[in-house]
Amino acid sequence: MSASDGIDVMELAVDLARYGQSFAMATVVWRKPPSSGQHGSRAVITAEGILHGWIGGACAEPVVIREAKRVIEAGTPSLIWLGQPEDFEGMHVPAGVVTVPMSCQSEGALQLFIEPVLVAPEVIVVGRSPMAMTLLDLVRGIGWRGEIVDGSDFTAASVNPSSVVVVATQGHGDEEAVEAAVAGDPAFVGLVASRKRGEVVLGFLTDRGVPAERIARVRVPVGLDLGHTTHREIAVAILAELVQLRASGAFAGRRTLLPVVEPAQVTDLVCGMTVAAVPANRPFEYQGTTYYFCAMGCRVAFEKDPESFIHQEVPC
Repeated sequence: MSASDGIDVMELAVDLARYGQSFAMATVVWRKPPSSGQHGSRAVITAEGILHGWIGGACAEPVVIREAKRVIEAGTPSLIWLGQPEDFEGMHVPAGVVTVPMSCQSEGALQLFIEPVLVAPEVIVVGRSPMAMTLLDLVRGIGWRGEIVDGSDFTAASVNPSSVVVVATQGHGDEEAVEAAVAGDPAFVGLVASRKRGEVVLGFLTDRGVPAERIARVRVPVGLDLGHTTHREIAVAILAELVQLRASGAFAGRRTLLPVVEPAQVTDLVCGMTVAAVPANRPFEYQGTTYYFCAMGCRVAFEKDPESFIHQEVPC
């Protein structure tokens, strides 16, 4: 899907959030003509670095993508200024603002606000017991999304690739619930059970022909070992392990809504901008090496005298 206007961008943002995919939203907050970006123009940038929407021309996009990926990783917003080198001379730049001089032929400039949209994990608790209800309350209490489902109502269709499933049926249909959970291929499956009971459930899955790699992903018993605990305190141990796993990146997008292969990033030797090494970026082969350019003007200049650009110091 490629979004070209604000409505499509917002629809895409909703879809990404629904599927548990974090992303960044870039908004043009100021422009200096002739920049093609407009006030309020928006774009969604996925964690893989794919931009959907419109925030400006070819020179701006690689910078925005690079900064958006940093923003998603850091979890903090950023204000970036893009313009000609002379635009920043003598200018007071507030702390935290990222300035990026552009050497492209356009003399426009942009200010963009890039904010991360980090989707909280979705935890599905299967089973209804005091411990299950306590876990649901704890999950919601730390700002995660959570729901509880009866074992008899739980199916593979109840989960998506970003779901975290905790099976807490505790002897009442454990096998069927875990089989349904792994069939949905979620980010995580944990079973509340003893090791001995867990071996029985996993053996059932093996006999049913469930692929070994899916069975190996079932965490049993789920939860950190906090020593002797009450039944409801087990919920604390489970949440502690889920928090630990999330912090380590274990829930981070095993599967994405928009599967892509990220292209290599190279430098336009004429203007110094970073561009993707893709056919759309005007490839030109010279002495066995393929060069890419953000605009046709840069390629034409390179074609006229490649050696002068190859051996010069690339602008920052």
